[in-house]
Amino acid sequence: MPDADSLPSADAALLAETARAAGALALGFFQRDPQVFTKADASPVTEADLAVDRFVAEALRPARPGYGWLSEEGKDDDERLARRRVFVVDPIDGTRAFIAGKPDWTISLAVVEDGRPFAAALYCPVTDEMFVAERGGGARLDDTPLAVRTDASLVGCRLAAPSGFSRAASVKAAGIETVGFVHSLAYRLALVAAGRIDAAAASSRACDWDIAAADLIVHEAGGRLSNLDGEPVRYNRRDVSHPPLVAAGGRLHGELTALFAAFSRDDAPLPT
Repeated sequence: MPDADSLPSADAALLAETARAAGALALGFFQRDPQVFTKADASPVTEADLAVDRFVAEALRPARPGYGWLSEEGKDDDERLARRRVFVVDPIDGTRAFIAGKPDWTISLAVVEDGRPFAAALYCPVTDEMFVAERGGGARLDDTPLAVRTDASLVGCRLAAPSGFSRAASVKAAGIETVGFVHSLAYRLALVAAGRIDAAAASSRACDWDIAAADLIVHEAGGRLSNLDGEPVRYNRRDVSHPPLVAAGGRLHGELTALFAAFSRDDAPLPT
């Protein structure tokens, strides 16, 4: 009989509990002019990101000492590559929204096992929405099971994507409707799982911590997140960055990956 801590439900519960507490901590800084710093890649990070990162590490690492660790705001090393299971953490996904006082930022926590998500929790503190998924156990928003839309096609498809997608000729020609920009990529993907939109896209700047939790949520809701070749995302590699990605359900996923792949082959870079 497996140890309880090896079950996805145990890890999912731990992640959800930690995400909710981390969200409460982050709200203590929200709309209160938090101190902002600039990272080496010129992206912003706030004192709230750093405080949440410390809190999450102190909650998760002692609870699962055998797991590796990868966080956007932590120091990375090769030690995690030798671990079968790894925590993948984005303390605040959507930092620019957080700085601007907008609601679309999240706490994104996942456990990756053998390169694929095993358990996930994604929490939006402002709206008090908790998305949780476990491998083989489905995805839910609070107590409501999630399911992607499977009847959508390109014409009239509601797509959440970086702003440049709405200006792409191929997107306009296909009759796709782009919806308002969502700062948190993880939340953007979770909206697909919830059936609130039909599809979501990410540019080539996404990293493991941006997408690991949402990937499992989309998958367990019956959808797919993949690169433009239709291949699933692999995690806990030395290089944690990924090429452009598409999330959708049903035949729409294949139609969108084909459309964006053709767009890319025409020597026009995918918009960011």
